[in-house]
Amino acid sequence: MESAREQGTRAAVAAAAAALHQRLAPGMTRAECEAHAPWVVRIQELKRERRAVVLAHNYMAPEIFHGVADLKGDSLALAYQAAETDAEVVVVAGVHFMAETAKLVSPEKTVLCPDLRAGCSLAASITAADVRALRQQHPGVPVVTYVNTSAAVKAESDICCTSGNAVQVVRSLGVPRVIFLPDAYLGQWVAAQSGVELILWQGHCEVHERFSGEQLRTFRAAHPGVRVLAHPECPPDALAEADYVGSTAEMIRYVGAERPPRVALITECSMSDNVAAGFPELEFVRPCTLCPHMKRLTLPNIASALERLEQRVEIEPALAERARAAVERMLAITSSAVSSAGAPRAEPRRAAAS
Repeated sequence: MESAREQGTRAAVAAAAAALHQRLAPGMTRAECEAHAPWVVRIQELKRERRAVVLAHNYMAPEIFHGVADLKGDSLALAYQAAETDAEVVVVAGVHFMAETAKLVSPEKTVLCPDLRAGCSLAASITAADVRALRQQHPGVPVVTYVNTSAAVKAESDICCTSGNAVQVVRSLGVPRVIFLPDAYLGQWVAAQSGVELILWQGHCEVHERFSGEQLRTFRAAHPGVRVLAHPECPPDALAEADYVGSTAEMIRYVGAERPPRVALITECSMSDNVAAGFPELEFVRPCTLCPHMKRLTLPNIASALERLEQRVEIEPALAERARAAVERMLAITSSAVSSAGAPRAEPRRAAAS
């Protein structure tokens, strides 16, 4: 006979499978949900035992994003939301620089990155030594660094930015030239929007750089009436074909506000799966490009990290203080603007397809 505990676990697993399937069908089968459910139940138990929260970036697999995440969204927003909780342990379902950012914001918390190999092509494209060399080549020119970088690179910067506030941050400096690191395509977009001359580093996101204008034109022809939303890390010819350009959070807000009957999110594939679950009445057409680094995060390695409290992220205190200062300078600018004018929004690129 089953013990009461076993019966309770079996019931919890069945309930978790049903909840996942209700949320994710038809994109995820009943059998897939049943396979994920034991891990979901185990992680929920461990979160209670460890006083932990799980942060899930928008690019996480749906079983993580909808199954175990307590906080969901963009990396920087997640870090600050976690800081506001009373959790003692923060598990970052995202790549390593995101876990570093969470540690910068919450140095007193235990921050776990379930797979320390989960990197980022942008973060890997530049080092602290590279930033110091650029400063020597361009004395007196301020350095704006995208948050998709290591803590060591942030520490060498004057101010950080996100894809959503990069134009605002660059304009706020009031100078004619800025060193902008490390994403060249995002930098080209920011230069065009801000009117500021940017000295660019040739870093690229290995997901977004695969998209092209020709591909999007072909995509439109195959899906009449599709509304195309693109991330500014995409190449310029792809952005020129988009109806709207914005960060992941801005794309989600756009979908919620505009409710286009047919929409394509030109970014990492799992985001479409995650957003579609919240808008079942809309048709999401998916030009699927997966991030291999994000896909290193799984339910089993999240459970393992919580069980063992391993894969901890640590940052040398002096370096952390300098990196934190660059992030806080950004927040000082963007918070004042948001409080007076509302959240900044990316602008449409062209008339929406009908």
